[in-house]
Amino acid sequence: MGITNSNKELSAARIDCGGSFQVRLSLTAAPDIVTNPTDIVLVLDRSGSMAGSALANLKNGAKAFIDIIDEATDSAQDGQIGSGSRIAIVSFADTATQDTQLITSVSDLKAAVDALTAGGSTNHADAFTKASELLAAPSTNARVMVMFTDGETTAGPNPSPIAAAARAAGVVIYAIGLSGSGGVDVAALEDWASKPASAYVAITPDDAELEELFKDLARNIANPGATNVVVTDTVSSCFRIISVSMPTKGTASLVDANTVQWQIDELGVTQSEGAVLEFTVQHIGPCSGTIEVNESISYDDAEGNVVSFPSPRLEVDCDIVVLPEICPEPVDIAVDGCEDTLEFDAGDLGLESLGRIVQLSVTLQNVCPNRRVALAAILTEVDDQGLEYKRGMKTVLIPAHTRESCRDVTVRCIKFVLPESLDVSGSTGSICNARKFKARFIANYIDNDFECCNTVL
Repeated sequence: MGITNSNKELSAARIDCGGSFQVRLSLTAAPDIVTNPTDIVLVLDRSGSMAGSALANLKNGAKAFIDIIDEATDSAQDGQIGSGSRIAIVSFADTATQDTQLITSVSDLKAAVDALTAGGSTNHADAFTKASELLAAPSTNARVMVMFTDGETTAGPNPSPIAAAARAAGVVIYAIGLSGSGGVDVAALEDWASKPASAYVAITPDDAELEELFKDLARNIANPGATNVVVTDTVSSCFRIISVSMPTKGTASLVDANTVQWQIDELGVTQSEGAVLEFTVQHIGPCSGTIEVNESISYDDAEGNVVSFPSPRLEVDCDIVVLPEICPEPVDIAVDGCEDTLEFDAGDLGLESLGRIVQLSVTLQNVCPNRRVALAAILTEVDDQGLEYKRGMKTVLIPAHTRESCRDVTVRCIKFVLPESLDVSGSTGSICNARKFKARFIANYIDNDFECCNTVL
């Protein structure tokens, strides 16, 4: 079956500026359908909300699924599913119908799909019951159920116990949801499907994508398990990877601060199998707002499985960040196309002695709206005796913010230039002495809501 599902999830939908979150990659693979004959039941929603393009695209997807399985089982679309595998069609609305038994005739399967008409409510429990009955007969075949629906349960009992019983009996359940009508219950699909849900549940908002979704699932079911798997995930430059956990299968390593590579020798070669990798990512700014976490993510294996991962987005709330120090303006230098060398005079730059730069940052907590803040940063240097020497004071006016409530305000890049001639470390033998400093901050509102009382004469 190859890679039957892939997913990328985030542990949070929103973080504060500089915060961190976990990324979870998951893969599921299973053996190929030739050496592992499989009974598949397509469970298809034909309730009233499926009328129109949704039902038409569902039919196209189901028939494409059947064609791919047909060719995969005997290397030809000859109208007969081979190698011992079989497919059945169950459809449902107010009640469910076994439109076919488990059969090998492609024409009969497609005729059952084409005959579907939309109307009625949505009875998932009866759908699971009818599909389970088809898969209950004694057989050595692997058993797969593909549940497609576009809505919540509106008729019949709770379907969860019936789906759980099917899973307990060894049936692998995939759940496909069409969310465009706004009624699909994602939590229910995750409850019905095999675990982890992230590997067995697919949701699409657009019925035009149904055909490709069914094709991808059929190709992955037909392919062999995966070997020599390599997943390379690069996160956006707004983030960095700070730790990588041991995956449940294979090994993972950091390529650089933004890229992790996951390698698996074999996955799903002898039986259906899942693997998960988790790593921790930190926001490093200055990006804020809604940010796409992926820079890129690629998949490769020896079997040529086609695998795609979602591209999740994250809301980063940086509140207000003030940068009081302006970086020096760069000087533009151009080299003409035929010039081998270039001499450029950048002008005069005074440098009295070797020195260092200390850059301070501080976060002012609970700054209320519409009030400016005066901030002073005081830096002293400390000698071996503990005596302090003044090295400078910077004052910054923090502009008022207009958020509805009091918020933290981060002030970055408060720079102090410290010549080596002021070194009080006590050592004169090196220009790289260890030097000790103390920083103090003073912050006060300079605006308030005080109003003078009116004077009465």
